[in-house]
Amino acid sequence: MRRSARNPIERALNLGGAVKILKVVDYFKPFWERGGTVRVPYEIALNLIQRGHVVTVYANGERADSPARVIQNRPVFVDGMTVYYFKTLSKRFTARTNIDLPYFAPFVVRKHLREFDIVHIHTYRRVLAVPVWHYARRFRIPYVVQAHGSLSTYFLKGGQKRLFDQLWGLKILREASKVIALTPEEAGQYRTMGVAADRIEVIPAGVDLGAFEELPPKGTFRSAYGIGGNERMVLYLGRIHRIKGLDLLVSAFAGLCNELKEVRLVIVGGDDGYLRTLEQMVKDLGIGDRVIFTGFLDGEIKLAAYVDADVYVLPSLYECFPTTVMEACAAGTPVIVTDACQMAPQIENRVGLVVPGQAERLQHAMKAILTDGEMRARMARNARAAVEELWSMSRYVDRIESVYRQVLEARDLPR
Repeated sequence: MRRSARNPIERALNLGGAVKILKVVDYFKPFWERGGTVRVPYEIALNLIQRGHVVTVYANGERADSPARVIQNRPVFVDGMTVYYFKTLSKRFTARTNIDLPYFAPFVVRKHLREFDIVHIHTYRRVLAVPVWHYARRFRIPYVVQAHGSLSTYFLKGGQKRLFDQLWGLKILREASKVIALTPEEAGQYRTMGVAADRIEVIPAGVDLGAFEELPPKGTFRSAYGIGGNERMVLYLGRIHRIKGLDLLVSAFAGLCNELKEVRLVIVGGDDGYLRTLEQMVKDLGIGDRVIFTGFLDGEIKLAAYVDADVYVLPSLYECFPTTVMEACAAGTPVIVTDACQMAPQIENRVGLVVPGQAERLQHAMKAILTDGEMRARMARNARAAVEELWSMSRYVDRIESVYRQVLEARDLPR
């Protein structure tokens, strides 16, 4: 028998008012260098709080490659929500394997999980999700899973992912009340992994337009990094990781340097295991004076980079629904992505260009945007409109909130 509301008044509160939500994430603020996997759940949580809901977050709490330091294994208050940052059992093991061991989490989960109306798991292939799944089943707390583009086992530690799926991952997915896909392609991946079609909701991600209402003055970033006003600026912003296709971008840019003299490539992001390889490649190609590595940036200077860029390029080998593409569009910057990005149909010839994963084709696309002012201006206008029409954070959270209510209503129906 399903868990029912404790009384009619509480049921009315849960379905029509404040909902007590637990969010389970990989990392959380201030681990911003982890990219969209931190930024997106944070923005969702913030919006839910603004709508009157009560949000608690469980997150891993330390990384060897991050300067962020947080209070661990006890609750802290962060921007209106309660957050537990869990310490890993062995920092060295986590750094070597990328497997967190939040040893204290099971005790907290067992003690507190019954306090929540619904659980939203944003990181189902992490150890932290396992005790949450276990006790959610035991205490009959409904949960929703959102993989954020991480379902594929073809790239990056595929064997490790498949082992986790066999042990826990497939059960976590298949027993969820609902799963959220960012794209129809991701919905197909869920189905392939055994999730029933009627449990899958396709909800494209969103970006907070409020952060882009007052942008830094044009020229701010160029002035800070010594880039001339007449130079064309190509921007990449994200983790410096092999899957991001940065070798393709550097190769294409080297070819572009033979065609355009006043052009610079700016690579913004923290190292995720690929920086040395990329720096050596830049050196070997003889374009060191044309390429700037800034490291991780956030806040105003990050916005300034978008504003000053003539084009934003994301050459990933695999990409679902990248936050950085939406951010570039919100800043009015045209984009180029590879056809491995699942957002490609919404981008092509409207806010930017889509190319196959070939250096020559990417080179031609960059040249086309950089040398055609009319095309660049048209795409810049369309970019902001596309965010408002397709990718607003408010609309995104509306639909997530609707999923919560569907799940809570189904939970309380008699069987």
